[in-house]
Amino acid sequence: MSFIATIDNDTVASLPAARISGRIVIVDSDEQVEAACAHLAQCDIIGFDTETRPSFKAGVTHKVSLLQLSTEDCCYLFRLCRIRLDNRILKILGSRRILKVGADVTGDIRSLHALRQFTADGFIDLQHEAPNWGIDEKSLRKLSAIVLNERVSKAQRLSNWEAGTLTEQQQEYAATDAWVCLKIWDRLLREAPKGYKPQIISAQSSEHCAEHSTHRKHHHRRRSNRKNSEQSV
Repeated sequence: MSFIATIDNDTVASLPAARISGRIVIVDSDEQVEAACAHLAQCDIIGFDTETRPSFKAGVTHKVSLLQLSTEDCCYLFRLCRIRLDNRILKILGSRRILKVGADVTGDIRSLHALRQFTADGFIDLQHEAPNWGIDEKSLRKLSAIVLNERVSKAQRLSNWEAGTLTEQQQEYAATDAWVCLKIWDRLLREAPKGYKPQIISAQSSEHCAEHSTHRKHHHRRRSNRKNSEQSV
């Protein structure tokens, strides 16, 4: 089966809505982090997304409020506005064995790095992979429409993700975004040529990269000084 390259907004709007078919679990305590990460650690592949409280003032930005990690039958909503980006979560995000599928994952990882420095690994970006199937669209909404013939709602995108309690609509929206990434990838793989291998994305934090760069400069300077000293002897 071949996929169309593009799709217009009117056609997308006419499609049935995509909705997660499994459980949605809010994670906002240490005990819940332990249980969620224990489950996710057993998976080979999960869906990935983040949500950030919108800002309606120029120059004002907010940090990531929510991290969504989804299996086929359960999506965990980690409320990062309430809990720390725990080492147990980072172990999942840094595992090359556990593949994390999302759209614009580099942007999401960059946002998470603003909370805490870590090395991300094992990510697959649908925006990078879709062109291999002749798809030109980049948004999750249109990727879902083309690949699944289902519409991803964006009605809750600008809602308050730091609210005291997330509404059912917010929970379903956030969970579906991560879950549908997994579903899109599964559908694409059914049409992939034999032996196809996706691009696996890894990303170090900017702080780690800066430290590594500084270390290399110092090492190079020491080698140069030592070389100059040896030449002068």
